[in-house]
Amino acid sequence: MRGPAAGTKLAGLVTGRCGTIPCVKTDFVPALELNAAFYREVIAHLVGPVPHAAALLGWGSDVLGYDTPRSTDHGWGPRLQVFVADTEVASVRQSIEAGLPETFRGWPVRYGWDQADVTSHVEVTTLGDWLQAQLGVDPRAGLSSIDWLTIPQQRLLGVVRGAVYADPDGELATVRSLLAWYPHDVWLWMLGSQWKRLAQEEPFVGRTAEVGDDLGSHLLAGRLVRDVMCAAFLLSRRYWPYTKWFGTAFSELPGVGELPAVLRRAVTADDYPTRESALVEAYEFIAHWHNSLQITVEVEPRARFFHERPFRVLGADRFAEACRAAISDPVLQQLPLVGSVDQFADSTDVLSQVTRTRYLREFYEKLAG
Repeated sequence: MRGPAAGTKLAGLVTGRCGTIPCVKTDFVPALELNAAFYREVIAHLVGPVPHAAALLGWGSDVLGYDTPRSTDHGWGPRLQVFVADTEVASVRQSIEAGLPETFRGWPVRYGWDQADVTSHVEVTTLGDWLQAQLGVDPRAGLSSIDWLTIPQQRLLGVVRGAVYADPDGELATVRSLLAWYPHDVWLWMLGSQWKRLAQEEPFVGRTAEVGDDLGSHLLAGRLVRDVMCAAFLLSRRYWPYTKWFGTAFSELPGVGELPAVLRRAVTADDYPTRESALVEAYEFIAHWHNSLQITVEVEPRARFFHERPFRVLGADRFAEACRAAISDPVLQQLPLVGSVDQFADSTDVLSQVTRTRYLREFYEKLAG
């Protein structure tokens, strides 16, 4: 029998649990599919002849296509955005609210979770207002290089992933195409920043091990593995998601080959020689990948010793400088390779709030000035 998921508020109530673990429905349909039917069978009829676009975009594992039966215990169900002209927002919102059924395919149409009140989750707005709230800026007016650096990648994914259910004038498709990937020079600058991050710590794994700090060596190896993974996203021209889905998305990148297995060896190795060997293999893998793209002059991709010390490194700063040399954007030429907001910040309270990341405009402008 279909019914609301455990932990979901329905008409002010919370459904039961299976012992101490939330119940999970077994007749699961991914939200992108569920909401395609919800739009087609319910929302389209309520909007009627009013010109509109409709989609499931923005936040959530379901937008990324990573929802599972477990996802249904928290903030999951019929929801989407309906984009109309400013003059139509109030009337369309009223029509939808008045005509919504109590349930759709067994799922409550009005639901809440945690501190979120019970309500419907059909957002009726203009595309411009939604983009402003999602990104901190409306990209249709054009994005500067600094604009790109202050928009968290998860927020960009919230526009380019998900699903579009109606787009008669193609405006959503145009926006999604515009945001599909960074402009070339922004990409080069971010890639250079990622190489610089690697360069700054790659010799430390050996030095910490040398003084008997095995925990510190493991910790640094983990940091470098994550930096290699970020480099792989950039080389693949794919935005990375927030931490819960970072590894999942990484495993889906085209061209990673055996890199995931190599990185696992680096973080699980019990001795420094094995750890170093795996890291060097990973460095050389992405170095060859970089050269294969022919976006900079070719850089020697083989590892070497760190100056006079017995630690094998790539010398990733060489790749960083090659990226910088290939940039023509005068603003980016002046910026030190500190990275975009995703590259130097990992605070959820920063990356989840575009009103906060927009403050970084002044930071970059002063660095460039």
